[in-house]
Amino acid sequence: MNKVYLLIGGNMGDRMANLATALQLLEQEAGAINALSSIYETAAWGYTDQPHFLNQALLLETALSANDLMQCLLSIEKKMGRERNVPLGPRTIDLDIIYFNSTTINTPLLVVPHPRLSERRFALLPLVEIAPYYIHPVFNKTNSLLLKECGDSLAVYKKTDL
Repeated sequence: MNKVYLLIGGNMGDRMANLATALQLLEQEAGAINALSSIYETAAWGYTDQPHFLNQALLLETALSANDLMQCLLSIEKKMGRERNVPLGPRTIDLDIIYFNSTTINTPLLVVPHPRLSERRFALLPLVEIAPYYIHPVFNKTNSLLLKECGDSLAVYKKTDL
């Protein structure tokens, strides 16, 4: 079985319901969720003129290959109404592979580890909650150290009003 860290998030519609639906579809179509972070809220990164995002990290155990998992994630996004009209724009759901086992992958469809992980607090904070000592296979640093060294100053808040 493959151990995969994912970051899920979105900023359109009922954000909490969308996260719950994504988790349900992931378990139905991809595998077992073995760890789940708290939910975090942050302003949009990059293209900032849009609603705040909710994000959550999870550990998925799957029999799918990396490419098959990516196809599955794209299919779930489409089922949930994701449209890719504006780069970094608003979305109902975004499902990103952060790590796939301890491998590196660089194909037209998929780059793993996620190439901008070390630059994004909104991804690192939930990831550190469930995998603080996991070692990034390219940088050879733990997620905790990546977060400590991250230069992103965007505020990220743990949701407590769930």
